Amino acid sequence: MEFLEIMRNPVIAALLASVACGVIGTYVVVKRIVFISGGISHASFGGIGLGYFFGVYPMLGALVFSLVSALGMGAVTRRAKLPEDTAIGILWAIGMALGLLFVFLTPGYAPDLMSYLFGDILFVSVMDIKMMLILDAVIVLTVVLLYKEFLTISFDEGFGEASGIPVERLYLVLLCLVALTVVALIRVVGIVMVIALLTIPAATARQFTHSLQKMMALSVFLSCVFTLCGLGLSYLLDWPTGATIILVGGVMFFVSWGIVGLGRKKRKYISV
Repeated sequence: MEFLEIMRNPVIAALLASVACGVIGTYVVVKRIVFISGGISHASFGGIGLGYFFGVYPMLGALVFSLVSALGMGAVTRRAKLPEDTAIGILWAIGMALGLLFVFLTPGYAPDLMSYLFGDILFVSVMDIKMMLILDAVIVLTVVLLYKEFLTISFDEGFGEASGIPVERLYLVLLCLVALTVVALIRVVGIVMVIALLTIPAATARQFTHSLQKMMALSVFLSCVFTLCGLGLSYLLDWPTGATIILVGGVMFFVSWGIVGLGRKKRKYISV
């Protein structure tokens, strides 16, 4: 009974995070916005520091900062003359620097700071779960309502513009969904490794299907497998949970990549 009590909140958090991760991670991989997603996740640390400084729930600060960073990076990469990677790198660094500054200026010691950087799902709170549930609902509802539009801008923005679709606004909405997903994943794997959990399940799923809907479904399933297996292993081996989850996902990605590659070579050999 004690084990079930300890693992209840972490398991719920892992499943909720997997939904957001699987759905939005698919867009991140297909649209090749991994770097900008990493920029948003690291910039969110500014919100964590802001939350500590003003004495409010740090995840609310991360939510606000992530959304502002997403809109800022989206606007800069679309309209500024700076190269995209340069603009993202600058905003990425500014967010991290602001977070460190706010934490430094906050009186006392920040006890949970490392859990936000590297994740600590074993100590996820009821408040965290409620926030993740709300974020999941917003993400899934938005994707359902704008699925066709997101599909268009993911594969052919030129066609979308010719069809009268507001491509830039939809792109900014998609980046805001990435920001919400980042916040949902922070307590699971931490700011430093959010980008890995966003991309590994979707990249693994893409090896088996090119249908966006099937890729999303498979990515959600794989995210559940990675997070639950990583959670169980970290508990049994007393390893850092976030790192264990990412390592499980990384190993599974390379195993599946090897299997798929061997299958392709075999079929090519037979056809010859």
